Amino acid sequence: MKGTTIVYGLCGSFCTFEKSLAALAKIKNEGARILPAMSFNAASMDTKFGKAEDFRNRLTALGDAPIIDTIQAAEPIGPQKLCDVLVVAPCTGNTLAKLALGITDTPITMACKSHLRIGRPIVLAVCTNDALGASAQNIGRLMNTKNIYFVPMYQDDPIRKPTSLVADFDQLSDTIELALHGRQAEPVYF
Repeated sequence: MKGTTIVYGLCGSFCTFEKSLAALAKIKNEGARILPAMSFNAASMDTKFGKAEDFRNRLTALGDAPIIDTIQAAEPIGPQKLCDVLVVAPCTGNTLAKLALGITDTPITMACKSHLRIGRPIVLAVCTNDALGASAQNIGRLMNTKNIYFVPMYQDDPIRKPTSLVADFDQLSDTIELALHGRQAEPVYF
């Protein structure tokens, strides 16, 4: 990771923020330069998993620049070639749908659109309760989209949540390395 610049975006799968931030700390320790980003919901919603301000502070501490949390701040990512790879971790079903359909109405979706337009890799760490349901078609569409890569996913609770998948954050760093070389990790395992 040394010498790699990463835009690292959080979306609203709040229950996975701890794992995401732990994975980010590892990437930072490997020498990456981090430009943090947050969706509107991730940046502003307090939940049973923690306060938005606390997560903002932790993300800021791991970053090397202010948090990108507006559409206007995200737009220059591509034209100015601000990063080598863009990571969305966690990537919600909502964000998946927007990316699959070209909807650009959050800082994260704008960051992705901006970065894709210059042909650089995006790594998605999917965490959604409907991955094997309503979001499956969007995952399939994005798996067939050039420069989109997926962190391997697994069923987190097949009995109580049979359509839910979460990214294996332990494989995030390796997935980024593969994506930088145009290769996809095995995307799903059970």
